[in-house]
Amino acid sequence: MKISKLLALSAFALATFAPLTSHAQQAVRVGSKNFTEQFVLAEIYAQALEAAGIKTEKKLNLGGTLIAQKAMEEKQIDFYPEYTGTMLLAVLKQEPMTDAKAVYDKVKDAYAKMGFVVLNQSNLNNGYVMVVRADTAQKLKLETLSDLAKAAKDLKVGAGPEFRDRKDGLPGLKAKYDMVFGEDLQMAIGLRYQALKNDQIQVVNGYSTDGMISALKLKRLRDDKSLWPPYFVVPVIRKEALDANPKIGEVLNRVSALLDETSMAQMNYQVDGEKLEPKDVAREFLKAKGLVK
Repeated sequence: MKISKLLALSAFALATFAPLTSHAQQAVRVGSKNFTEQFVLAEIYAQALEAAGIKTEKKLNLGGTLIAQKAMEEKQIDFYPEYTGTMLLAVLKQEPMTDAKAVYDKVKDAYAKMGFVVLNQSNLNNGYVMVVRADTAQKLKLETLSDLAKAAKDLKVGAGPEFRDRKDGLPGLKAKYDMVFGEDLQMAIGLRYQALKNDQIQVVNGYSTDGMISALKLKRLRDDKSLWPPYFVVPVIRKEALDANPKIGEVLNRVSALLDETSMAQMNYQVDGEKLEPKDVAREFLKAKGLVK
């Protein structure tokens, strides 16, 4: 009888004073996918939560999109940063859409039915981009993906594993642009740019905020037929975890409002080019924004 009364009292206290008792909450398990930007973003969000008095447990480098999604579904993690276009195409298996608000609304509604809350959309849009060396672009007169399609049969592309299956990957490039490469090499993103620099491959599928694009003075090719949807960063959290402590959502939304493509590209380069640790890069960003001391 005493135990039941104690449990009832504890539940009442949590419901009434949740913002004041965040230190007593279960740690928020923060996940990430397996590339530089995800490591940095997860560290930024996790460190901001810690600074706000919310304990975290980091489970980074989980793998690709569907592995991170599975970890959410199986309650192995509570939160991770995702991209709206990736949610639309890789998780929901929907057709590509180019209107940013329409994509956000669609994924927000669909994820709610799965027990997940899609928080505020950031200003960071990290879409796919096909990249070549400047001398290759000049030699082959490459400005757009339509230009690349004409030359692709004589070129080697380096791409990640997901890019082979997604509607916005190689299948989409073939359907929209009739683009077929002479050779397709599966490579981790950390190796692609070095391979491009050494002319082991001539084309890379990258992300618009990859720091190595600017560092190596590479050429981004314009998606002139609008294959790719917007890929804005959004925090995705299990509703159960958010309901237990709504303050989590406030902190994550505050962080998202500070993100942009320029600063993200710079942070990615600090990790990839200058070999700094993601946690240190994240901390400097948060210090500059006044969220940590």
